[in-house]
Amino acid sequence: MRIIKSRSWLRVTAAAAVAGLAVSACGTMQMGAAAITGNSRVTSGSLTAEVANLNAAYRADKAKGIKPQRPVGQEVQQVLTWLILFRIYDQIAVRDHIDITRAQAGRQLAQLSSQAATNKVTLAQYVSAGGAVPPNLTQQLGRYFAILSELESRITGGKPPATSAEQAKLQSAVARDQCLAARDLAVTVNPQYGVFDYRSYSVVPAPPTLAAAPSSSPTAKALTTPPC
Repeated sequence: MRIIKSRSWLRVTAAAAVAGLAVSACGTMQMGAAAITGNSRVTSGSLTAEVANLNAAYRADKAKGIKPQRPVGQEVQQVLTWLILFRIYDQIAVRDHIDITRAQAGRQLAQLSSQAATNKVTLAQYVSAGGAVPPNLTQQLGRYFAILSELESRITGGKPPATSAEQAKLQSAVARDQCLAARDLAVTVNPQYGVFDYRSYSVVPAPPTLAAAPSSSPTAKALTTPPC
């Protein structure tokens, strides 16, 4: 059972940003920040709380015989990825003048609920076990999918891709928008929690050389340089 997969022609190619301190001129990570996105930050405290929420959901899932579909032991990176992606997609909405209503986000959640029912699980179980999303973030997840759906609809003119070539073209276009938005935000992750990989748009464990000397590591440069 997976959550993040094709839904009809909608595909994920991978939230409200809160106020925070701007990145300092020297580019160092702010104290107490797990990640910096533009003029906002994901605090270490909020990340810790959301990881606890996900782990609590995992325990509840396990009691029902439901196993996580994402690698165990990477909960911090998985949750931080979502917190950053929500902000990236909010930036896409700003860049492309996409206004999402509660009704649009609600329709996306209704689709997820329908998929959950098909798999004989609740929505909370579906998003946690399937996508490593803390269940309390389902509203942000609905908004994320609504932005993605509107973006894809604009790219295709509302016509679902009919061939693999058209699908690949759509994915490429979405990936570029995603890259530009992430570049706008200059996404930076505290090496304590990992590094933001622009190749996969996810937080991955930081290589030892990255934590020791991020500016001199070729691996770090490859991971953190936007390809757009």
